[in-house]
Amino acid sequence: MKNIAQMQMNAIDTFLSIAATGSFHGAAQELNITQTTVSARIKVLEAELSMSLFERGPGGTRLSAAGQQFRPYAEQMQQTWRFVRSGAVNALEERISLRLGAQLSIWDGLLVDLAIWLEEQKGKLPFTLNYDHALNMAEAVAQQLLDLVIVSEVPQATRLRVEDLPPEELVLVSDQALSLGDIQDRARQLLFINLDFGRQYDLSLQRVIPKGSRQHIVLGNASMGLRYLHRRGGMGYFPYSMVAQLLQAGSLQIITDAPPIFLDCKALYHPETVAMAQIEDALEGLHGLRGSAAA
Repeated sequence: MKNIAQMQMNAIDTFLSIAATGSFHGAAQELNITQTTVSARIKVLEAELSMSLFERGPGGTRLSAAGQQFRPYAEQMQQTWRFVRSGAVNALEERISLRLGAQLSIWDGLLVDLAIWLEEQKGKLPFTLNYDHALNMAEAVAQQLLDLVIVSEVPQATRLRVEDLPPEELVLVSDQALSLGDIQDRARQLLFINLDFGRQYDLSLQRVIPKGSRQHIVLGNASMGLRYLHRRGGMGYFPYSMVAQLLQAGSLQIITDAPPIFLDCKALYHPETVAMAQIEDALEGLHGLRGSAAA
């Protein structure tokens, strides 16, 4: 059993090495194995996954579309395997062995707050906080790469358990005093910082500022977007909790008459998880933290 697991992880390590070096030859050098071994490992891995992971051409080797989707899962498996091999798993009496993730960057801080809450209130810590927002969080839980994730959108007919948390309130803010009428009249002159918050957000935003009427820059990370707004100027929808201090200091202004946008906030976990007691602790913390944020 151990040998099979090691062989599978060797294949994962090889896959990630090719992705990093851009060639089978580079991976062979990095791993100190023959190029024939590299090819054999990838052939077996592709057969097990029933997909082609690389595209080979005159410019070198690059990840296929399937390989790009598989890469974050491979990185998570590699991280978990190294943790187990390090012997740290034997010290889990002092930790909560949960792997936590968040779909949106606005909840990175919530994961940090939850880790601190678990340490202070339960005397234990999770061992992974996942900040890879390109990862499909529901799939990661279904495949047991992560134990508990925070999302705004839940797949239809999912078999995962869903726990509703207080929603996230987004407010439209600017570096200058404006009303909703002002921005609708001057939308093409005002830069809108558009964050990737999913379909629910896009539909709500379209009703406030139609896409064709606004000049916008798209940023994937909320902290980056807020820094951009603070230094460059413009406007954007941000969680109230993120901008509260800037509003109090007068650095930003809420655009008057602009409706808030509410994003669903939900926790997902596997119904057959062996870590149910630990997840219940984490859910207790999440409800408390989200409740205090809403207040």
